[in-house]
Amino acid sequence: MLVAARGGESQTLVLRGEAGVGKTALLDHLVARAPEMRVMRAVGVESELELPFASLHQMCGALLDHLERIPRPQREALEIVFALRSGPAPDLFLVGLAILSLICDAAEEQPLLCVIDDAQWLDNASARTLAFVARRLLADPVVLVFASRSALKELRGLPEMEVQGLRSGDARALLRSVVRSLLDERLRDRIVAETHGNPLALLELPRGLTATQLAGGFGLLAGQAVSGRIEDSFGRRLKLLPEDSRRLLLLAAAEPLGDPLLLWRAASGAEVPATAAVPAEQEGLVSIGARVTFRHPLVRSAVYRSASTAQRHAAHLALASATDGKADPDRRAWHLAAAASSPDEAVAEELERSAGRAQARGGLAAAAAFLDRSVRLSIDPPRRTERALAAADASLRAGDFDTALGLLATAEANSLSELQRARVDLLRAELAFAQLRGSDAPPLLLRAAKALEPLDPGLARETYLDAWSAALFAGRFAQKGDLLDVSREVRGAPSAPRPARPADLLLDGFALLLTDGRRAATNTLQRAAQGFASEDAAAEEVLRWGWLATIAAVVVWDHDCCVAVASHCVQLARDTGALEVLAVALNIMAQAVALSGEFARASQLISEADAVTEATGARVLPYGAIYVAAYQGREADVAKLVAEIEREATASGQGNALQFTELARAVVANGQGRYQDALGPAWEAIEDMPELVTSMWALSEAIEAAARSGERDMAAQAIERLASRNDASANDWGLGIEARSRALLAEGEHAELLYRDAIERLERTKLRPELARACLLYGEWLRRENRRVDAREQLRRAHEMFSAIGMDLFAERARIELLATGQKVRKRTAETRDELTPQEHQIAVFARDGLSNTEIGGRLFLSPRTVEWHLRKVFSKLDISSRREIGKVLPDAESNLASA
Repeated sequence: MLVAARGGESQTLVLRGEAGVGKTALLDHLVARAPEMRVMRAVGVESELELPFASLHQMCGALLDHLERIPRPQREALEIVFALRSGPAPDLFLVGLAILSLICDAAEEQPLLCVIDDAQWLDNASARTLAFVARRLLADPVVLVFASRSALKELRGLPEMEVQGLRSGDARALLRSVVRSLLDERLRDRIVAETHGNPLALLELPRGLTATQLAGGFGLLAGQAVSGRIEDSFGRRLKLLPEDSRRLLLLAAAEPLGDPLLLWRAASGAEVPATAAVPAEQEGLVSIGARVTFRHPLVRSAVYRSASTAQRHAAHLALASATDGKADPDRRAWHLAAAASSPDEAVAEELERSAGRAQARGGLAAAAAFLDRSVRLSIDPPRRTERALAAADASLRAGDFDTALGLLATAEANSLSELQRARVDLLRAELAFAQLRGSDAPPLLLRAAKALEPLDPGLARETYLDAWSAALFAGRFAQKGDLLDVSREVRGAPSAPRPARPADLLLDGFALLLTDGRRAATNTLQRAAQGFASEDAAAEEVLRWGWLATIAAVVVWDHDCCVAVASHCVQLARDTGALEVLAVALNIMAQAVALSGEFARASQLISEADAVTEATGARVLPYGAIYVAAYQGREADVAKLVAEIEREATASGQGNALQFTELARAVVANGQGRYQDALGPAWEAIEDMPELVTSMWALSEAIEAAARSGERDMAAQAIERLASRNDASANDWGLGIEARSRALLAEGEHAELLYRDAIERLERTKLRPELARACLLYGEWLRRENRRVDAREQLRRAHEMFSAIGMDLFAERARIELLATGQKVRKRTAETRDELTPQEHQIAVFARDGLSNTEIGGRLFLSPRTVEWHLRKVFSKLDISSRREIGKVLPDAESNLASA
């Protein structure tokens, strides 16, 4: 590993093995072999499992002098985490990206060796952050090694080495080094076998036993794990120490920072003399120097567990008194809670304040833990209930759903006010939506919104909008609480305040759309979408409901507004590090730019979305990917995505996703001219939530498929549905699609006028795929009218547009039609860029567009050096030598949306 790192290649390893097997010794050996590397160490501590970023502070605190050199959003996230500034809780994965940037920047100056011992006791935030970093190190001189007693889900998939016990001969030699008396051979073999060659066990188990006990084997405990036996061995040695020494060791065991000044202050307050350290150090159990270090974590646990409850309370109280309440109020509150032997309202209040500070640093799990302890120490029943609700909310936001449910049960054990009962219902509904985004959530959210109406009208309206979102996700699986149910309830809900926020307009517009129809809803939906597109829109609203506003824009045929809202949402999510929002926003943005034929940029956005979902584990189905794959005619990819989405959507109750699969099938079949095969799925997509955008896109597919299949009545029915969408919001997009659709059923001069009208209208939009399809249909009609020369002009134009934007099935359809007119057209062949992997292509496009390696790394969760490593591979594959040449090989086929 060290050799590879010296050559500029990152290395990660998880050492796994039982306590005492030698993991720490191996880490020490590694550090000793790397004198030229900067060493960063952290040790997980059991008592700090719930303190956010505790281990990260240990390891990365010394790197804060590099903060100014990392991107601003990342820097600000770390400043909040390290309590250097106040601000809203940063996204955990933005913190991970910041730590990655910090480590890689420091490695530019000096190779880094990062060792994390006792990783099984890493706090959740630190574990997830360090695992995130470990998976993204590639081409930086960094070695990252974890040592853990057990397998950790956060570290799953990283390279692993199991550390096993010594071989029999070595184990016997080690045992002889500590047992000078003659051992019965059978007893010696038993000790070696039962310890499995664990070196610490071989060293520690015989200590404190007399020759007689060893000779007969009576001093060895049976039926106990090796770690328990080692801990008991340390316990026996502790009993031989003076009482003051045991009290000093208990203070050290309860204080995980290893701060000797804090230890001596606590010892002084507890009237433990400084001389108490001497026997403990002579016994080799602890070392007190620049830091307080136990010989082994099992010594710490043996000290703490061997103490009585009263002794532990006294130790934590002494540590709380010695801890500076201004400099470290949260650890002081933690010690006070551990010292409390009965409910204590004052301590409960301290914990509540600590929860607020933890949440501000992004430690939602820690906030929940502080509040949970606060609940247990609360005397006043109403305060206890309020704290339980707050803890449940924090657990929900942290993704700890089981804990949240338990805390809700605690809250319900007390009498609840109407508002508290409504909050319980809301939290249960949000839990259902967060876990699956399926059909269970809409009725729960709807009930919560209804209950909140007389108590908190503003929160009620927000909950109604969330219920509408949930019903949209549930789609065909929604039973009680479908879109129409929610919309009807909204019409009777409290009115929006004046002036109405964009979110209020969005809610009212969607409710009108479902209850009173498009004409009644159009003006409100237009204002809502424009409000979300505005730079003055509240960031919180855009991040929470911006994706819904893009639907409103498409419903009223406003493509420019759709792109503006999606771009605003993506940029805000990037700037604030709201990565789960970013995953959704990138999928929406990919569809928005694909509407104008910018499939290369759409693929770039989808790759970024994939990087986000892979990094965060966000449960966002690949809506953008299947939309783009269908219109590009990638049949195999569509089939794979359909299978994936159908499996996930059915399991989670997300019926809306199935509408996308039907649309994709219809588009691919129409692209191949298999009109009969396209008709069924297109009609299925129309009937599923017919008021919304996927059904709108499916209408034009169904019209083309029905007309070309001879199903004129079906085509005419679909055309009338399409025309009804243009009553209130007529513009070139909607009217162009309608004219193209009517032309399919028209004849003679009327058909030609409709085709020309469609082309003229769509030429005034940015919607190149729709324009190209109008040219294709017109060209096909002209050829069947035996007007070959006129047909060639339209078909050639269609073929060129389809080929340029990458709609290969439709390009092939146009090529075949051109051949039928007597025009020869070469078939499109694979290009050099197709040799690039999706990630390499994405990095190449970013580099072509002028992004620096740091900016590209920020988008893709990679270090700048790793980006440079990928670029070298791109240069090799494209046979170029610099970034300036990328544009020659990958020309910018995008139009006016480059800034998106």
